[in-house]
Amino acid sequence: MKNNPVVPYILILAFGIGLIFFMSLQGADNKKEIAAEHEGGGETAEATDDGSALVQSCIGCHGGDLSGGVGPSLHGLDEAHIVDVLTNGIEGTPMQPGMKNEAEAKAIAEYISTLK
Repeated sequence: MKNNPVVPYILILAFGIGLIFFMSLQGADNKKEIAAEHEGGGETAEATDDGSALVQSCIGCHGGDLSGGVGPSLHGLDEAHIVDVLTNGIEGTPMQPGMKNEAEAKAIAEYISTLK
């Protein structure tokens, strides 16, 4: 009696489809949590933070150590200038008005001013 070589492939296919189905159910359960985070209901960085967590959005343009990349170096900038840019933006650049609120902007500026 010969074994049919297609049977293992059918079993693997059935297992894969079942796995995808159950994983999609898990994703559907998390959908409400994800929506709440996007609406502002998730965890946010506190204004009392030292700013290091808040600068994660700056790294993409200003480099990992904020010494420059696509955007200029942030080292040595005046705190008031940093707060102004984060709240009012710079026309013609990705720095749009309202990127950070006043408390976040101050925390970031204080943190960046400590970098050397």
